[in-house]
Amino acid sequence: MPELVAVDHPRFARADRAIFTRRIVADCFAHACRDRRPDRARLDACCQHGADVDLAERDAILARGDDIRALLLPHAREAPWFTVRAERDDDFPSRRVVRTRRLGGGCVFLAHDARGCAIHRAAHEGGWDFRGVKPHVCRLYPLSYSSDSILMSDDYADYSCAYEPGAPTVYRHGRDTLADLFGAGLVHALDATERAVLDEAPRRLPMVQP
Repeated sequence: MPELVAVDHPRFARADRAIFTRRIVADCFAHACRDRRPDRARLDACCQHGADVDLAERDAILARGDDIRALLLPHAREAPWFTVRAERDDDFPSRRVVRTRRLGGGCVFLAHDARGCAIHRAAHEGGWDFRGVKPHVCRLYPLSYSSDSILMSDDYADYSCAYEPGAPTVYRHGRDTLADLFGAGLVHALDATERAVLDEAPRRLPMVQP
């Protein structure tokens, strides 16, 4: 169970203490990913399960479908991208989510000729903003959230990117994305919580500069 600490924010009242002390590689494309359960090389391992997608994000992906489809290999280009049935999830903006399909042992959007998400790559190569299109849960990873808490994703510890001692903390890695999704007020509140957590930590803990 996560150890939760207080956050002074109108929506998010708590955060997992570990986000301020545990680490994640800054550039996953430069990291040779390993899945630790079982221990094996597996690039883009965190994307193997697919992702929850808000209905507005699904519609935005479909609107950019031609750009994304151009990068996908034929079997992914022609496959269904999302589950058909939308499920209720009150934590998401539209309160309805679908899930990306899995194909070949990973998310359907991995099925192209390079590493990483085809949505992100299409935005980079096409010069358009992936915000609102690339699922926000993917942008946040390994951060997650519930109705009132900022959390660590359940599978964070399963991958080798969580064990690089010189890497930034999970919070510092995701801070800009948190601000973009939930506003500057949240990161200001989390900065204060971070200071309190690090002040309490043993002196041997490497400090991460803002």
